[in-house]
This record gives sequence, C-alpha cells and structure tokens, in this order.
Amino acid sequence: MSTIRCDIVSAEQEIFHGEATLVVATGELGELGIAPKHAPLITRLKPGKVVVTLASGEQLDFAISGGILEVQPQVVTVLADTAVRASDIDEAQVRKAKEEAERVLAHKDPKMSVEEAQAQLAMSIAQLSALERLRKNLKH
Repeated sequence: MSTIRCDIVSAEQEIFHGEATLVVATGELGELGIAPKHAPLITRLKPGKVVVTLASGEQLDFAISGGILEVQPQVVTVLADTAVRASDIDEAQVRKAKEEAERVLAHKDPKMSVEEAQAQLAMSIAQLSALERLRKNLKH
C-alpha cells in the first residue's frame, strides 16, 4: 500500500512524523482527505481534529487549534499553533477550559477577550471530539 510522509507540528514541538495512507483534516471549505499522490495544495485549517491512518490501518487522532495544511508530492504537513495527540488530552482540564470560555462569552469577563474565549472554546471542542473518537476506537 502506498504511503505519504505526514508531519504534524505545533509552535512548541513536532507532534507526529511518520508514513500515512490517509490524512483527514477540516479546511475552511470542508473536510479534506489527503492520500498519496494528492495534488499539491495549501489551505487554512479550522480548529478541529486531524485523523492520520497508518499503513497498518491504525488511526491516530490529533486536536489542533487551526493552522495551515501543505501538500507536496511526498509529504503532507500540518502546521498548527497548538496540536495535541488525543491520547495525551486531560479531559477534566479541557472541560474546565471549555466551561470558562463559555462563561466568558456569556458574561463578558474582563479576564479574557472574546477572541481568546472563542479560540479556547474551539480548541476545547476539538480536543473533546478527538478524545471521544479515541474512546470509540478503543471499544471496537
């Protein structure tokens, strides 16, 4: 089975580097599936999850805060301000951050700007979605 190299990089560190048969992410205009020999592409990514399918069929889930997806003939690169593996997510901490962001958006708390609260809420939702998918995959 043919593969494409996949790199997922956050502002802090490289999160994933390996071979994939498919990389799925949410671009500005919808969901993108990147397979080997995909046409070159560059697009902005929405906050959400990125799913990497390995040659073994195993799927790895990541949550990103948004970013850029670049596809070249031999490599697909996800550049994100924040990225985390679903298996590394602390659910209690994420739920607390989500609740705080929702509170700020509802009551205009001066501790956080509306833009910061929206970004925090989007990342929290992405992390919870990735965590839910990870749990679902573990049950099967």
